[in-house]
Amino acid sequence: MENKLHERLGQLLKQREQQVISWRRHLHQYPELSFQEEKTPAMIAEILRGYSLDQIRTGVGGRGVVGLLKGGKPGPTVAIRADFDALPIQDQKDVPYKSRVPGVMHACGHDAHTSGLLGLAGVLAEHRAEIPGNIVFVFQHAEEENPGGAIAMVEDGALDGVDAIFGAHLWSSCPYGHVWIASGPIMASVDDFAIDIQGRGGHGAVPQETIDSIVIGSQVVTNLQTIASRNISPIDSVVVTVGTFNAGDNNNVIADSCRMTGTVRSFSPEVRDRAEQRVKEIVAGTAAMLGGSAKVEYTRGYPAVVNTPAEAEIVRAAASAVCGEQKVEQMTPTMGGEDFSYYLEKVPGAFVFIGAGNPEVGAAYPHHHPRFDIDERAMLISAEVLGRSALLYMEQQK
Repeated sequence: MENKLHERLGQLLKQREQQVISWRRHLHQYPELSFQEEKTPAMIAEILRGYSLDQIRTGVGGRGVVGLLKGGKPGPTVAIRADFDALPIQDQKDVPYKSRVPGVMHACGHDAHTSGLLGLAGVLAEHRAEIPGNIVFVFQHAEEENPGGAIAMVEDGALDGVDAIFGAHLWSSCPYGHVWIASGPIMASVDDFAIDIQGRGGHGAVPQETIDSIVIGSQVVTNLQTIASRNISPIDSVVVTVGTFNAGDNNNVIADSCRMTGTVRSFSPEVRDRAEQRVKEIVAGTAAMLGGSAKVEYTRGYPAVVNTPAEAEIVRAAASAVCGEQKVEQMTPTMGGEDFSYYLEKVPGAFVFIGAGNPEVGAAYPHHHPRFDIDERAMLISAEVLGRSALLYMEQQK
């Protein structure tokens, strides 16, 4: 009896490995920043047209590409997502496929996500008669920059008619051959703030005649840390980080004003709301107490990524079949963010981390590092895990 398609997927993908690597290295040499992607979505659409998909939409939500493959048997519709934007970082690797765009590089693996999904789309298109349902290939722009491309693509119908969605992130901190997956919250919501403090400047020798904005700002930084220690339950998680603090021009002048920016990360909507409330209250109260005033600009970014339990277990089963059960590990939630969260607010699904780290091939640097790279073999693992997950989901819905 012939093996089911999901059981043959690895072998079929292996036949496309060199093509997938070629696509990835091309994209790596010609990266495009968030909301500026032009050649990348054009390349994706051209490759998809070669597969004779049932529908291809371009410009989805701005610059996204969505392809629909109708299977030969009735069943549910499952989406698989990859992103394709790059970062404003100078590539410092010494490799033939180093970025040729000054100050721009794929430092997070999105080129590999896209290439792997293109390879998977080709395999599934060749065997569409065996697929018990439909598959939607979602190629997303602008994951790296708020408000992200996902929310616009959802609003533009990328998930219309979709029953579940799966996505993956190649991860250099996870060794090649290993997979991290968990149900529930796995990545945090991402909110940003900017604080402008107004004091009254003057000579450093006569502080009594001034209102020192730096002193106020310093107190604000300290007081914001009480959100985690005194306003949120120790059982929950929240991070409040002040990342920039700018004030003053001279050593003997008390600064008239200062500006700070930072980020707030959390997992639950309740903690998210409480943290925003306390940031605003603490800033206003601290500034008033010390005689100054303050303005807070608080911007909500991506929601938390929350995997639904049933779909996370499907991914776990798929990954175990690909890598072996002993290499599929329970993921510890991270305070990093991902706009895959918007898809999961729309339909059930799961996001999985695929190991791509391997010092022997130079894949030893963290994401967003100027020497970031991956073990390219991980692209096929990612593609197979996602493909198996989609097919297993379909089988379970019979």
